[in-house]
Amino acid sequence: MRIGPRHPRLAAAGFRLALPLLERFYRWRHIHSAGSAFAHARIGEIADKIAKGGTAYLAGISAAGTHNSGVALIEVTRERGPRLLFNNEEERFSAVKHSNAFPELSIAAMHQALARMGLGIDAIDAWFSAWNYPAFSATLIRTVLEEAPQSFSMLRRNGTPLFNLRDLDRGTRAARHLGRTGESKLGREPPVPLICTPHHENHAWFSFATSPFAREPDPVLVAVLDGVGDMAAISIFLCEDGQMRRLTSNDSVFDSLGIFYAVVSSTQGGWTWLSSEGRYMGAAAFGDMDRKSNPYYPALKSIFSLQSEGRVFINRDLANWPRDPLHHPYRQALIDILGEPIAFKNMWNPDAVLRVEDIQHKEATQARLDKAAATQMVFEDALKHVIDYWIRKTDCDRLVLTGGIGLNALGNMRLLEHFDREFYRHALLRDTRLHLWVPPTPNDAGVTIGAAYMGAYLAGFGVGPPLDHAFYCGLPPAADEISAALAASPDVDSVELVALDDATRPLFADFMAFMTAQDAIVALYQGAAETGPRALGHRSILANPCNVKTRANLNARVKFREAIRPLAPMMTLEAAQQFFVLSNGASDADYDAYNYMVLTAHAKPEARTRIPAVVHADGTGRLQIVRQQSDPLTYAYLKALGRRIGVEVAVNTSFNVAGPIAQTPAQALDTLRRSKGLDAVLMFSEEGPVFVALHGGTDGGGGARFRQWLEDWERETGARLQR
Repeated sequence: MRIGPRHPRLAAAGFRLALPLLERFYRWRHIHSAGSAFAHARIGEIADKIAKGGTAYLAGISAAGTHNSGVALIEVTRERGPRLLFNNEEERFSAVKHSNAFPELSIAAMHQALARMGLGIDAIDAWFSAWNYPAFSATLIRTVLEEAPQSFSMLRRNGTPLFNLRDLDRGTRAARHLGRTGESKLGREPPVPLICTPHHENHAWFSFATSPFAREPDPVLVAVLDGVGDMAAISIFLCEDGQMRRLTSNDSVFDSLGIFYAVVSSTQGGWTWLSSEGRYMGAAAFGDMDRKSNPYYPALKSIFSLQSEGRVFINRDLANWPRDPLHHPYRQALIDILGEPIAFKNMWNPDAVLRVEDIQHKEATQARLDKAAATQMVFEDALKHVIDYWIRKTDCDRLVLTGGIGLNALGNMRLLEHFDREFYRHALLRDTRLHLWVPPTPNDAGVTIGAAYMGAYLAGFGVGPPLDHAFYCGLPPAADEISAALAASPDVDSVELVALDDATRPLFADFMAFMTAQDAIVALYQGAAETGPRALGHRSILANPCNVKTRANLNARVKFREAIRPLAPMMTLEAAQQFFVLSNGASDADYDAYNYMVLTAHAKPEARTRIPAVVHADGTGRLQIVRQQSDPLTYAYLKALGRRIGVEVAVNTSFNVAGPIAQTPAQALDTLRRSKGLDAVLMFSEEGPVFVALHGGTDGGGGARFRQWLEDWERETGARLQR
């Protein structure tokens, strides 16, 4: 087994020589490292302003990286510390999934939000980059030299999803783009200086600072594991007394749990990177998840070398992706285990299909499902190996897990199962267990927030209030925006209802529950959108969890996706405790670790019979607990479901079909058009008026069913929702 690069000294020398030159080049481009004189001066000014009682506004931006460009804004005060105002993901505004374009539309939306606050763009005290561009560029040089000359293919324009040369080139012009004039830009000519903060530090500090552990006296372990950061794929931090200390980084791109999962899930599943990982995790539940009997696991586990001090190395005798990740990712030894990889040209991108009729799903044979299960188990082995060492090393029982692998909800549950009281008694002689928190945006959709939070941390005001929801992307839809979108869509039928307010909220909640009880499938479009990859009630498709046919119907007729895909349960805390085994390791802050669909739990026997649509093949569910204070309408709907169908549980899947989650009213209507099995889209405007978008046509479906439900409900209740 060969671990480590072929030319480690050459690669290290290339990095050392390139980094200072690149820092000088980027400084000339008004992009400054966090340790630079410019950064020290600017951060000092911010610290003085806050200390004197002022409010600082700090922006985080991902202008060029591997994916998920966007912009975030926080306000920082002496009393409260940092508070997230919004996190605009470019994909939501451009309708291009995982967009890495310069976030022009996100910045325009931020400008609009600032105007509502009575502020201009000049109110922003500093801009912090989500990537350390000089280090990231130097890492490209190091990585190419590691396996030269075979790795020179990564220098092609589209040589790898990890390093896109056009993307890096655009990053060099980020400061100029920010200052460039134009309606969607900042409206001033000089470049706007950027302060580069390290990618993994951004992940780590934001995830810690918004966790329920941030104000506790005991040290907290923070693990960042993703595909790739500026210089590393795995970094471990310790946070204590408001300070963060890096314990280790593996200084490698390809000794990565995230890249392993991305490569195998795409080349065996047939989907492109970033679309493949979640699908493969869902497929694993249908495979053989027993390490003793899975036919692929014994050989595949040699893909990693798990060494002392929690180190993980990829086996380069099997993995060819350190040389050519896109076109020749396997060596013969891995082909012997998994079979030939699906070629990149034969993959399809589920997030970029414009015609749902064009989707061609590959057959879910048992062999393919067992390979997915083996991949998940190998991933879990490596994850537990990393965390095990650092728990023993630091004696911590609080863990914040972040980075892209934090979206592997099944792996997160395995950590809680493994590091239980018995583990701590035997390993550390302590009567405790692991407590875990994962933010709603552990992936790069949240690293813009992280960059802004790092700015607050560097200024000495790093810890703020914990997150209690994720509704931060863009502004709530206005009534005139919804009306204009409907007027421009003659193929869409619509009904206008009374305005939503405290008095009518129970009526809307009960009507939604009434429709759900009739097996209606409706989309809920309200307020600011969620930031992150999960819809949590503001951009959700809702359905009946009690109907065993709901999952198949939603996957086939609404989402047009693979039958293996699970549906998530949205529920009240009481329902979660009734139907699922909630871990004591996720009980902090009233079980808020279950708020964001980043953690699975085992279903109780009652759940399989009463809410079968949201129990996956392996007997788990990826939970979302809804709180009344953060989402009053959705919470009221769940309570109404308890009265209508006997459970305070709904199916919740994201309001999208072959694209990003719907952000604008026009995108919401386009999603309705694509989703043939969707009955209605309930569109709640910021001012109160409520609109219902329906499929047009005279086939007896669409609007006819909705109008009948509305008439039946009004007759039953004696209430009225129609204007």
